Amino acid sequence: MEPILTQSNRQSVGAAVKFDGVQKSYDGETLVVKDLNLDIAEGEFLTMLGPSGSGKTTCLMMLAGFEPPTHGEIYLDGRAISQLPPHKRGIGMVFQNYALFPHMTVAENLAYPLRVRGKSKAEIRERVERALAMVELPGFGNRKPGQLSGGQQQRVAVARSLVFEPNLVLMDEPLGALDKQLREQMQFEIKHIHENLGVTVVYVTHDQTEALTMSDRVAVFNDGVIQQLSSPEELYEHPRNSFVAQFIGENNKLSGRVERLENGTCEVTLDTGTHVLAEAVNVDGVGSRTTLSLRPERVVINPSDADVTLSGRIEELIYMGETIRARLDVEGNDQFIVKVPNRGDGSRLEEGAAVTVGWRTADCHALDPIAA
Repeated sequence: MEPILTQSNRQSVGAAVKFDGVQKSYDGETLVVKDLNLDIAEGEFLTMLGPSGSGKTTCLMMLAGFEPPTHGEIYLDGRAISQLPPHKRGIGMVFQNYALFPHMTVAENLAYPLRVRGKSKAEIRERVERALAMVELPGFGNRKPGQLSGGQQQRVAVARSLVFEPNLVLMDEPLGALDKQLREQMQFEIKHIHENLGVTVVYVTHDQTEALTMSDRVAVFNDGVIQQLSSPEELYEHPRNSFVAQFIGENNKLSGRVERLENGTCEVTLDTGTHVLAEAVNVDGVGSRTTLSLRPERVVINPSDADVTLSGRIEELIYMGETIRARLDVEGNDQFIVKVPNRGDGSRLEEGAAVTVGWRTADCHALDPIAA
């Protein structure tokens, strides 16, 4: 079944970056990237998201000039760049390991890309000071990278990628080495810097939360192909196939067969014989196998009003502060998750209790079949 591509509503006067029929093979036989056609708008923050080996990092390395395409062409502002060496592309880069020169001061690290471009000392000084202020590190210019925290080093790396005012910045897993709290803080800081400067950013990560938090659009890669290209909200709320539904966030799945299709809705007979209604998103027709996708926060235990209700049993309850994570057995799936808001009203669920679960038809998506 072919992946379904969707576009966000973002409009632009032209593509800052264009991948045109790009393929990449390292051994001449296996394609790591397969016929990639992708336009990235000027000023857009686009994230390439996917598991290891999905092709996302290879795409970034081809755009940076560190790997040549096997087939096809990459354009930057309308100019073919596949034969252009990295240092002539004018692209800023941020890496996971920061890639700062340890023997140089922070100011010298920031000045380096300006010096190699022949800027005057006065202009270098002004731009370095402005870059440090931008990442909230004024007064840190005389320190060495080893005297900074991980978060401060990453801010310097971001500042260095922007100090020569490139039109495009590439970020390869830039927050992977940071702890959770600092990583979340840096997500918002990079997002705000992007919003203030309007520079085009292509970001690579395997972290779903990072992609959803920071991006204008997300391209979900698997097996060298973009499975879905959408805004974060569209990606999470309306996955176009089972891979995206399973890869982005937590997801409940129930398997069955399509019995009836009508006006975008389908009736599905689950493998247990139960009949349910779902939104028909990616099914082959009546009689075809399907996997139903349902987000845990869209399910209600013992609902007062729901389109679909099923019987279940609570197997496990985990207190998580703002929510209670309930694991249920529903229709033979004992990994069915419901996130129950912690309202502090004294009402408690009990492990082993028989309950009813319910949801809206529109929140349940019938997708291509996967193993139950």
